[in-house]
Amino acid sequence: MHYPSGFEPFDVVEVRFKNGRKDFYKNTEKLSLQIGDVVATEASPGHDIGVVTLTGELVKVQMKKKKVNPYGETLKIYRKATQKDIDIWSDARNKEEPMKVRAREIAIELKLEMKISDIEFQGDASKATFYYTANDRVDFRQLIKEFAREFSIRIEMKQVGFRQEAARLGGIGSCGRELCCSTWLTDFRSVNTAAARYQQLSLNPQKLAGQCGKLKCCLNYELDTYLDALKGMPDTETRINTKNGELVCQKIDIFKEVMWFAYPSNSANWFKFEVEQVKEMLALNKKGQAIDAVEEYVFEEAATTSLQNVVAEDSLSRFDEPKRKKRPQRNKKKPEAKDDTNPRAKRTNANTQQQRTQQNTALNTEKAPNKNTKTNQPTKTNNQVEKPKVDSESVNNQADTNQNKARKKNFKRPNKNNTNKQNQKPNDNKQ
Repeated sequence: MHYPSGFEPFDVVEVRFKNGRKDFYKNTEKLSLQIGDVVATEASPGHDIGVVTLTGELVKVQMKKKKVNPYGETLKIYRKATQKDIDIWSDARNKEEPMKVRAREIAIELKLEMKISDIEFQGDASKATFYYTANDRVDFRQLIKEFAREFSIRIEMKQVGFRQEAARLGGIGSCGRELCCSTWLTDFRSVNTAAARYQQLSLNPQKLAGQCGKLKCCLNYELDTYLDALKGMPDTETRINTKNGELVCQKIDIFKEVMWFAYPSNSANWFKFEVEQVKEMLALNKKGQAIDAVEEYVFEEAATTSLQNVVAEDSLSRFDEPKRKKRPQRNKKKPEAKDDTNPRAKRTNANTQQQRTQQNTALNTEKAPNKNTKTNQPTKTNNQVEKPKVDSESVNNQADTNQNKARKKNFKRPNKNNTNKQNQKPNDNKQ
């Protein structure tokens, strides 16, 4: 948007530095600055390098929100950063991480109860700011001397709270989103355990604490809604006088406006009342009357069968895979069921039996031909001589002997040269 004629734009600019640190600077040189420009700003001593994040009339609104006078005295912008300024700034940023590790080792050697969370170099690399957290006051005079001797740079120590440390470091919360303190939350209000009690949360420090170790800031987001709902309800410490004894409050449902009471002697048996019924009983107690029958005031909910029936109809195993059927074994033959009552089965059985008998007779005729049939036998001539008949027993005996001979032939005879000399007899004549 172009400004109207004769209107001068607001000459203060918001500049962001490392870890979301922001400050306001006056554009005395009337430079044409846009969001995202890298500028060199005034510092003590030297200059610092930052990025422009807001310009124009919105800066005035932001200054009022942070309770800063728009027309008061502020630091000024020198120039747009040159390439030399950016190179020095980037080299100084690369030194921060190894320098932080060494600084923590020195603090541990001096046995100081403090934690150095972060280090920030100035844009011209003339000064380093050490951010630390501590529960109590720390005497770090000796620590500054060790840092100056080790790093040979001007050192500034700055203590921050645990929430400010989490905001500077950033991270992911238990809700799955980026931390509120590192994205949009600027002012940190105190959070008490009463906020958890009003919302009926379990006082578990592991669940209620954030990454900073303190109670979560989001406990305050819905606290006002709960307080408005609790205005017209009795206190959790209310007691109802009955003829059987006193009923003590056990639980409250804020949004359904329902309360549960029980006798101290029988704490397992709870009675459910609406808030209006509880107020009626308390009004009778103020008049000095004890409640006769508590069962008359018991609240009975309407049966919500629509949702329950839908859940009951669905089986728990509806998403399971169907079981595979077992395949029948191929090798095993199924026994044929004999059904005498079925006439068709009788006919098929008779036909199969006839076929089997015909096949058997055909095979027998082929193997043993009939004696009456004449076969073409060769006639004997005079020159041919009949072969003598051989007994089967003698043939078997000859086969056995032939096998034994073959086995004996397979055995190797010992060589005279390979025999052991010990077995040879000594020759007396040679001696």
